Parts: sequence; structure tokens; C-alpha cells
Amino acid sequence: MAGHPRSHKKGASVISLKPVAPPPVLIEEPPAKPVVEHAQAPSSPGIARRMLAKLPPAQDSIARLAPPLLGLAGFILIWGLIAQHTTYLPGPAKTWTSAVELLAHPFYIKNTNDVGIGWNLLNSLQRVALGFGMAAMVGIPLGFMIGRFAFFNRAMAPIISLLRPVSPLAWLPIGLAVFEAADPSAIFVIFITCIWPMIINTALGVASVPQDYLNVARVLRLSEWKVFTKILLPACLPFMISGMKLALGTAWLVIVAAEMLTGGVGIGFWVWDEWNNLNMEHIVIAIFIVGIVGLLLELGMTLIANRFDYKR
Repeated sequence: MAGHPRSHKKGASVISLKPVAPPPVLIEEPPAKPVVEHAQAPSSPGIARRMLAKLPPAQDSIARLAPPLLGLAGFILIWGLIAQHTTYLPGPAKTWTSAVELLAHPFYIKNTNDVGIGWNLLNSLQRVALGFGMAAMVGIPLGFMIGRFAFFNRAMAPIISLLRPVSPLAWLPIGLAVFEAADPSAIFVIFITCIWPMIINTALGVASVPQDYLNVARVLRLSEWKVFTKILLPACLPFMISGMKLALGTAWLVIVAAEMLTGGVGIGFWVWDEWNNLNMEHIVIAIFIVGIVGLLLELGMTLIANRFDYKR
């Protein structure tokens, strides 16, 4: 009985009868992989921005100015090569010399048809400003009405669809027949050019206002004027500015062609007059001036558009 576990002596330890647990085995876990291995590789634009940020100011300026300068240098090189193989197209050096002489006195006046290029440019800008302003006064309210009232939208849709694709210069004979003068006819052409982008963009902005806003205004019994000033105008203002930007860029393109046909003092008429005199240097200079002024107008409208873009 001594060997049976149940017949042990009374003074024996109870712990000795329990099975002894085996010593714990220390298992070494593999080291964790570095976090860097699981991180996503940074995108290329992010790397480029960080590399540019680490560059010294001088090198950063060179890195930003090098591409446009190389593009201009390539353009001038191709221009010079083409000019060497043609008879009438002047090269860059000859054009630059003529530009220095021309721009030295831009505001001279010899007679009514012989004035400096500065006066021609100002007259063209004045016509664009008048036509653009009248188009804004008519097109923006019309766009609000089209976007706000469904009946008015259906009534104006066939008229806009019919007249909008017509070339602006096709309206020039109508302007000459109605106004019987060249200057108001050119302004009328600019008016027709500018009004369509303003109408369409303004109507699109009004139509894109969430219906919940209008429902709240109806519950609060706001007047139509308050709905216009408090809801519609702030919401569609970016659309309006975008339409004005498109209209102004197109108007500056059209004014040159319109003045070629109507005559008078203006950059378009000046280009045509220089062509009649076979002064190709002045024509090339006028092309650069028209391009620079158009770029400045676009930049100005872009700044205004960014100012009223609430998403920025």
C-alpha cells in the first residue's frame, strides 16, 4: 500500500503529489521587419518637390526658368532658319532692330490715318472694353433668367442654338448696315462675340445651385431679390467669371480681324496697312504685341477667377 498514491502518510506534502509542470520554453520571436519596408514609396511629384525645396535659391531659379527659356530659344532658332530660306519674312535680328525704332515713339500723330502703334492698341482695347461691357450688361442678366425660369429657358434655347455657332465676322455686314459706321460695327461684333459665353456660363451656374437651397428660401419666404443676392449670385459667381474670361479672350482674337475689314485706327487696321506697305517687320511686331496683350488680359481674368473660386 506504500506505493499507491492514495495511501501516503499524513505528514507528506500535498504539492509533491501534483505533477510538476515542465519549465517554460522561451521561444525567440523573429525580429519585426523595419517599418520602412512596409511604407509606400513616395510619389514622383513629391520627390521632385522635395528635391526642388532642397536646392539653393540660385539653382531653384535656374531649374524653373530653364524650360521656358529653352523653348523660346528653340522658337527663335526655328524662326531664324525659316527666315533665311524665304524672301519676305524678316529674321529675329532685323525684327528686333525695327521694334526698337517703332517702340521708341509709340504715341506720335502725323494725321488721322498715321498714328503710333500705342494709339492703335489703345483704340482696339477701347472697342473691346465697350463691346465686352455691353455684353456683360445684357448677357449676365439673361443668363440668370434662363437658369432660374424653366419657361424662359425653353423659349431662348432655340434662339441661342441657332445664333451661337455663327462666326462673329458674319455679323459685321449687319452692323455696317444698321449703324452705317465702322467703329460701332466693330463694337457690335465684339458684343456678339462676348454675349454667348456669358449667357451659357451664367445659366449653367444658376442651374447648378442645389435645390435644397431654393427649398429653404421658399420655406423662409424670401423675396426673389434676396434669393438672387443671397443664394444665386454667390453660388454662380465662379461660373460668371469663367464665362467672362472666355468671352474676353475670344473678343481680343476677333477685334484684329474686324478692324482689318472696317478700317480706322486700331491694331487690326495697322497690321493690314503695314501689309499693303510690305513692311513685314512691323507685322511680326504686331503679332507679338497682340499676343502679349492677350496674355496679360488672360492673366488678369485668371486672377479674378481665382479670387472668386470658393473651392480653392
